[in-house]
Amino acid sequence: MNTKIALIGSKDFNAYVQASIAPRLNGIDLIPYIYSDPGEADKLIPTITPCDAVLFSGGLPYFFSKEACTALTVPVLYLEQDETALITSLFHILHHHEIKPEHVSIDLMDTAFVDHIMTDLHLKNPPQYVMDYKSSLPHEFSISEYATFHQRLFQDGKTRFALTSIHSVYDRLDQLNIPCMRMIDPAKTLMRTINEARSQALLSKRKAAAIAAVRIVVQEKHTENSSLQKLVHLMEGILQKKDEKSAYTIYSNRGSIENLLGTAEFHSFFQLDQPVLAGFGYGHTAAQAEENAETALSFASKYDAESCAFIVNEDKELSGPYPDKNKKQQLKYNHPDMLSLAKQLKLSPANLSKIMQFYKNRSFRDFTAAELSDYMQISRRSAERILKKLVDNGSARITGEEMTYSQGRPRAVYELSFPMY
Repeated sequence: MNTKIALIGSKDFNAYVQASIAPRLNGIDLIPYIYSDPGEADKLIPTITPCDAVLFSGGLPYFFSKEACTALTVPVLYLEQDETALITSLFHILHHHEIKPEHVSIDLMDTAFVDHIMTDLHLKNPPQYVMDYKSSLPHEFSISEYATFHQRLFQDGKTRFALTSIHSVYDRLDQLNIPCMRMIDPAKTLMRTINEARSQALLSKRKAAAIAAVRIVVQEKHTENSSLQKLVHLMEGILQKKDEKSAYTIYSNRGSIENLLGTAEFHSFFQLDQPVLAGFGYGHTAAQAEENAETALSFASKYDAESCAFIVNEDKELSGPYPDKNKKQQLKYNHPDMLSLAKQLKLSPANLSKIMQFYKNRSFRDFTAAELSDYMQISRRSAERILKKLVDNGSARITGEEMTYSQGRPRAVYELSFPMY
């Protein structure tokens, strides 16, 4: 399966990448998300359909979207500007327009890039008119300020050309008939960053699929309580009773657990009438995961709280206690955005919420009706009806078939295609 990367950038940037870079990529699908102003890039985050990574065209749209990106469960990267982009752009201006660097106004991420190329190239007449936006992000940034910077220098006869890192500034200068150019993003840098996004996506999937063991100590009278069973179900795990009184082990995977940690359901489990202690362990093997879970449980038992949990990962790193105070709130069924999307997809808000949580818990994008029905605790036929409805309205698609190695027809494999984050 190809790695799917959401590419957030301007119209021209996305057009360039699709025409010049995408045909040279193997095993990577770039899905364009286009903004007209980098300050509005954050509004694209809720529209992103399931993907494996998100890549911004530069630091500017990324910094405007940084807070919104906390809702994403996939790796997030941005194309970093460096000295190579600046040198390539200045050489292009010199070669094609015969304009020297000292007659060019420049806006870029960091003025330090200019200092570096001055040192490396021993420029006698380096660029004099440079404005960066590193210090103004994110709250003091203004597109008009940068456009005016270039415009005044040109009109005062101090410069003959403008080099901008901001596509919307280029559009304004072009409308004013001021000679200008967008900063060149070298193809090699683009290819390297896209491949880095793919590597991080694959690494994230491997980590999410790592074995996890959970050691829980809870009062005996709660063992049949639906709270424990519900926790096991949300983890997509298997519950095993240990010999010790009130001690249980749940086997699951890292991705399912980490997606559960910030939810209201996880928080409520630690608000039972009796104390609940838990240790989460990740490992490359089941034995390592169990050992780390025991270690985490020992920290929970020593912590000054009646109910809490700790995590020890495969590198023996400890985190906790959980649940923390900054827990994510469960998306309410009456949230306007949820109601609007549910109406569009022709699903009940409750079912839509469950499907979204199911999908976020998974390490891979594809799934079967049987897996969905098991998670939602509905019949296979009901799950198939929901999926047919999603396929019919274009919100899901069938990506293949899974052989069951038994009698009966192959099972369809699905992928969702509606906004998930």
